[in-house]
Amino acid sequence: MAWFILLLAGLFEIAWAIGLKYTEGFTRPWPTLGTVAAMVASFWLLGLALKSLPLGTAYAVWVGVGAVGTAVLGIVLFDEPATVTRLVSLGLIVAGIVGLKLAA
Repeated sequence: MAWFILLLAGLFEIAWAIGLKYTEGFTRPWPTLGTVAAMVASFWLLGLALKSLPLGTAYAVWVGVGAVGTAVLGIVLFDEPATVTRLVSLGLIVAGIVGLKLAA
């Protein structure tokens, strides 16, 4: 269950990172409110997951899920470049996340 909570925390991290783009420097109230809510949810869920997962592993997985998800959505939503180097690098992050999960 802790791994599911951690994954959910990572998904909320993606939501707030993408939400930052839509706040336009925190000048738009509704996107700002949604972004702050996603931040709170992400940190709260990470805290719950840390009750039973090792800190280093959980934090690395949380950051990795957020980084990969945000980068992929940046490509999809904002037409950021999807170069081979970038995609291979994202694959390496995913491999690291899987490795940390298997080692825990």
